[in-house]
Amino acid sequence: MNLVVVEPGGLALRLAMLHLELDVGDRVEAVITSPDLVAMSFHALAAGAGFDVVKTDQTDTTVIDVTLERLWTLPDTVGPKMALLICGLNPSPAAADTGVGFAGPGNRFWPAAIQAGILSIDRNPLSALTDSGIGMTDLVKRTTRAARELRAAEYRGGLERIEALVDQLRPRAICFVGLAGWRAAVDSKATVGEQDGLLGGRPVRRCHGRHQRRVRSARAAHRGSRPIGLPGHGE
Repeated sequence: MNLVVVEPGGLALRLAMLHLELDVGDRVEAVITSPDLVAMSFHALAAGAGFDVVKTDQTDTTVIDVTLERLWTLPDTVGPKMALLICGLNPSPAAADTGVGFAGPGNRFWPAAIQAGILSIDRNPLSALTDSGIGMTDLVKRTTRAARELRAAEYRGGLERIEALVDQLRPRAICFVGLAGWRAAVDSKATVGEQDGLLGGRPVRRCHGRHQRRVRSARAAHRGSRPIGLPGHGE
């Protein structure tokens, strides 16, 4: 197949849509043409979209011939001009199976986001991106039943990918859902509040995970004041 993406920053979403069309383990061969191949590693883009790169042959700075394998994970829904990028810990089985983050039983993310007024449609990540400018990704792309199954090295590697993604797409703000990942990747003593340092040129802070405070935190992040992290459940 030939996959041509002209808009800068648009390749990640096109790969995500391809991921949702396939079954776990399916392989696809494609010639991809996109300016995003200059701005970001294709392996990082493919990982965010939920693919393992089986084979690559980059014939030009903007053209790559690839074989991809669809993994059991949740693809990023991201693009240029995002008002807010939400970063979860890692996909749960429910999220990987449905293609919707924070889909686990009892997860309060979607009700909190709707109550905050930043989203209007429940459990629809594509609408969140295209209608509200809210993108979604994960610190680690490996699906697990519990976040405790993840290793510190996975968090650190994931943070490098997120930083590259932020540097390329330049969202106005970042919201980290899950303090455990930030502690493992950046600061083991991190607590709620302001975080020293930058991520992809953006300042970071974390807020309380209680439902009412999560609502206020989401509103603050959407206004673009600061990227924030919300300690809470995984996806």
